[in-house]
Amino acid sequence: MMYRIVKVLNHNTFIGIRSKDKCKCLIMGKGIAFGRKVSESISVGEDAKVYTLTELTERGSAEEIIRSVPPECLELAGEILDHAEKVFGQIDRSILFPMADHLAFAVQRIRNQEQISNPLTEDIRILFHQEYKVAKCAEQLLRERLHVEIDEHEIGYIALHVHAAIEDQKVSQAMQLTRAVRDCISLVEKQTGTTIDVMSLSYNRLMNHIRYMVARALSGEKLKVNMNDYISIRFPKAFDMASQVCGEMMKNLKICLDDVEVGYLAMHLERVMDTELK
Repeated sequence: MMYRIVKVLNHNTFIGIRSKDKCKCLIMGKGIAFGRKVSESISVGEDAKVYTLTELTERGSAEEIIRSVPPECLELAGEILDHAEKVFGQIDRSILFPMADHLAFAVQRIRNQEQISNPLTEDIRILFHQEYKVAKCAEQLLRERLHVEIDEHEIGYIALHVHAAIEDQKVSQAMQLTRAVRDCISLVEKQTGTTIDVMSLSYNRLMNHIRYMVARALSGEKLKVNMNDYISIRFPKAFDMASQVCGEMMKNLKICLDDVEVGYLAMHLERVMDTELK
């Protein structure tokens, strides 16, 4: 594919106009822009990564992000996505732009000695376990390329971007889901007066159940068996908690949960209370 160079960002990255449709794109590849000049037309092989600049993200348009983000952060985001692709297969690579923007902001914060804290980091690590493992590759990349050290909180935020690339979901939605799970656990802890071990099996099962419960609400999928009558009588305390949790989730996530979900969530809550709160 032929591209006319509009701007060279560095040896490995340039902005170009695609010949077949006149679409402005970001093109990345090892040494692809070395020695190249503006207005020069070059052929780009299949190994290069091409991103159209028509993308609109939660952090602004792709073009706006490119103007404000160092090329090195674009490359780092691209390498993290390469790693994600090896683990998960095909992903939505348009997340490159908000991820690069986040990396640039993270580097700036670290160099200014402005540490961030994320109370949901442990929940992200558990809920998005594989994504977190992929995001950890950023630790070594940033250390080697930009000489900065990131902590687990920054890795957690990068993991949300990786998740967004896999699920074709906004980063803010992934954060909302994580917060919904945390709010659910906090409600159980508050009502029982006991702290739940986040490393326990029942905690992990509960987190994953809520994750897929939200996914069902977004896709319109329905559970086939209604167990509410049985569960409300058999486990009234857990059923009441589940009703409260579902109500809060619908309000906070702006989704509609089927009534049937309450009984299934109550079963998981009962298991947590039975195994973790004795």
